[in-house]
Amino acid sequence: MAISPTDALMTARDFLLAHREDYATARRDFRWPQLDRFNFALDWFDVIARERDREALRVVHQAGSVVSRRFSDLARESDRLANYLRSLGVRRGDTVLLMLGNVAPLWESILAIAKLGAIMIPASTLLSGDELKDRLDRGAVRTVIAGAAYTNRFPSGAWTGVAVGADVPGWHRFGDAAQADATFLADAVTHATDPLILYFTSGTTSKPKLVLHSHASYPVGHLSTMYWIGLKPGDVHLNISSPGWAKHAWSSLFAPWLAEATILTLDHARFDAVATLDAMLQERVTTFCAAPTVWRMLIQHDLTAWQSAHLRELVGAGEPLNPEVINRVREAWGITIRDGFGQTESSVMIANTPGQSVVPGAVGRPLPGFDVNLLDAEGNPADEGEISVRLDVARPVGLMQGYRIGDQIQLMDGKFYRTGDVAVQDADGVYTYVGRADDVFKSSGYRISPFELESVLIEHPMVAEAAVVPSPDPVRLAVPKAFIALTPGSLATADTARSIFAHSRKALGAYKRIRRLEFHDLPKTISGKIRRVALRQLEAERRANDQRGALEWVEDELTLPEKSP
Repeated sequence: MAISPTDALMTARDFLLAHREDYATARRDFRWPQLDRFNFALDWFDVIARERDREALRVVHQAGSVVSRRFSDLARESDRLANYLRSLGVRRGDTVLLMLGNVAPLWESILAIAKLGAIMIPASTLLSGDELKDRLDRGAVRTVIAGAAYTNRFPSGAWTGVAVGADVPGWHRFGDAAQADATFLADAVTHATDPLILYFTSGTTSKPKLVLHSHASYPVGHLSTMYWIGLKPGDVHLNISSPGWAKHAWSSLFAPWLAEATILTLDHARFDAVATLDAMLQERVTTFCAAPTVWRMLIQHDLTAWQSAHLRELVGAGEPLNPEVINRVREAWGITIRDGFGQTESSVMIANTPGQSVVPGAVGRPLPGFDVNLLDAEGNPADEGEISVRLDVARPVGLMQGYRIGDQIQLMDGKFYRTGDVAVQDADGVYTYVGRADDVFKSSGYRISPFELESVLIEHPMVAEAAVVPSPDPVRLAVPKAFIALTPGSLATADTARSIFAHSRKALGAYKRIRRLEFHDLPKTISGKIRRVALRQLEAERRANDQRGALEWVEDELTLPEKSP
């Protein structure tokens, strides 16, 4: 008898849960479920709702009210919404853009779109009108579901709008879905390879690419993310992430619901460290995920005031975590933040997993289901090289279908998928992140990793965040320059610069220490990643015109204490 897609996924899921702290066995024996037909909403979520119903979603609003939805609630509400969207003309294969905050209708919409076999484009609520037009055009959007407050940013076009919240002229009312038929019937079988999500990447170095994921690649692929986080049934999982970005789907959608955990989300206008810490205690959070930017903001507070008997797992992703941040949190809470590496194009592929020792500053080891190699520029194996995923032997489920270009899909082919990220591997197979291939540079012939230098800089008590870029130099080709955001109360003075230079001089070898620094706001993508490319361009333009920043200091121009032997 053929096994159902639900049972196949359940078997793979239960294997990882059983070996959540046994990395060797999980890595050796895990096999991705082989799925022909599969619809995440119908074949997984609704089954959980019928057979093992429990709290699926908890939204804490800024005013203090809390909205809770069980799996059965969301299954029923998404059935009605799917029928309502069908009545508005949404068909299998149509593209629907979602622009909602962390509110219950977001998750209802995701499930409804999946049930219809349509394709969703998650969009951040911070997008500008021009960015929305780009998504509407290149995404071939047929329908938009947006919060009423965001509708005025949308240009006119041949698409149907559905507004959540207040009535908006020319837009249909999301609330009318409550009157739709409560019984949903799919119009056809959904195959695991059918498209589900179209992501616009965060565009740290170029115009956003269109990344296409299927009903398998993200919903099923995030078994690896579930394993990394260490989720278990009944957990309360909080992830600090904005809707519209892949990290939200990783940790505020698929991984928790694969584990049958409760997704906790904060519907706050902007990130508030104290409110977040308070919510972690009040809502009895067991697992917590945040980007390094958030972690750096959290450690500005005395974390010992928010110790919790319920908190078990802490993870970080989006950018590498600096060792200083990990140490500060461990000292306060007794829990080690575990780093993980993945992309919009994939689920988590390398990570520090539960129960395993963590090498300070290391991102971990390849996860079950991923055959990861480091390759040099010629494609040969190397101890330091580009993180590459093998495709020809057993392609991981958790990889995108490809990049969408116009009406065509640029599929991944060949022996490897090369991520564009560089790492170094030690004798035990532990990977340490070096940086984006585009961010790594040479100074006096030496290879410089911005991440390594930034990790040293934020150990200084006055440095909140730092971004290191090459500054053109006639002798060394380039020297490391740091753009620095100071901690609250720190002054952008020569004395501060002198202190930071002295710290760099003490902690770093002469060939890679910071030679120039500037106190400067750090440009970021909407998803919170530092846009080093913008700083590189700024620095190159200044040096070409013999200019420097208003708050810039050069090491050679300041008197520094001698470096101790």
